[in-house]
Amino acid sequence: MTPTIPLSILDLSPIAEGSHAGESLRNTLDLAQHGERWGFQRYWLAEHHGMPGIASAATAVVIAHVAGGTSTIRVGAGGIMLPNHSPLVIAEQFGTLEALFPGRIDLGLGRAPGSDQTTARALRRNLASDAEEFPQDVLELQDYMSDSPRQRVLAVPGQGAKVPLWILGSSLFGAQLAAHLGLPYAFASHFAPQMMMQAVNFYRSNFKPSAQLAKPYVMLGYNVFAADTDEEAQFLATSMQQAFVNLRTGRPSKLPPPQANYRDTLGPQENAMLDSVLSCTATGSRATVAAQLDAFIASTRPDELMVTSQIHDHRARLRSYEILGDILRG
Repeated sequence: MTPTIPLSILDLSPIAEGSHAGESLRNTLDLAQHGERWGFQRYWLAEHHGMPGIASAATAVVIAHVAGGTSTIRVGAGGIMLPNHSPLVIAEQFGTLEALFPGRIDLGLGRAPGSDQTTARALRRNLASDAEEFPQDVLELQDYMSDSPRQRVLAVPGQGAKVPLWILGSSLFGAQLAAHLGLPYAFASHFAPQMMMQAVNFYRSNFKPSAQLAKPYVMLGYNVFAADTDEEAQFLATSMQQAFVNLRTGRPSKLPPPQANYRDTLGPQENAMLDSVLSCTATGSRATVAAQLDAFIASTRPDELMVTSQIHDHRARLRSYEILGDILRG
């Protein structure tokens, strides 16, 4: 079967072992260009800091790199961690992106630091910055980008920019805020699926229409490791499994090469963790991935899926998205 909803790409610009950030960012543009041809809806990049395996820290800069090398696919942030920044700065950055690439820019907003606490303290604009101020920061950002801001300071570019705002989350907090503000909601089920349906159901039940959005719109994160055979896909998936175990055990790393029988080297606790955090994942050949996608969509009813494929070899990553694009086109 063919998914009946749009599919999009989430890219962390992975820095693979044996590689460097420059190559990762060139690979990001290459994947975006292929994704545009293969029919994906949008291409999002995520803000992370202090991570040896992620090259998208300067997210707005990478968005400009991708948007400048493509022509039709929507490009955006999934997301900007707003407590790290002044809302005015983000309004100016994304107002500039919208001025350069009109009608193609998205702005997803999250309240996590996207880093460890030490790095977060180095990023914050002042020592009083607080993630609990996130709702107020969102409102301030909205005002800067409105046609008639109430604040005396103007965002130029930024004022009047028609950049769709999204709320990102992995708990009820984001669902509550997105529903209250009438914004689309993206849930991080690709690595934190535990509260997925609870958050989605709350968002849909409590959604208040806004000038941006008339009815609820849910995007779910999803991992895909597609290859020509089930066995190859399962092998490729071990790179992300290793990276996740390394991160959760305090040893963040570049994206490791795949390792045969990796799960067999882990204890029960690590295997249970991977089963939990990567439960929203399709792994296998075209037929296997199509069946798993259909089952996930039928059980969760999202309006859109945001797919990430953390694969060590860039050509294999392209092939994974090519197979997914083939499924998308039927």
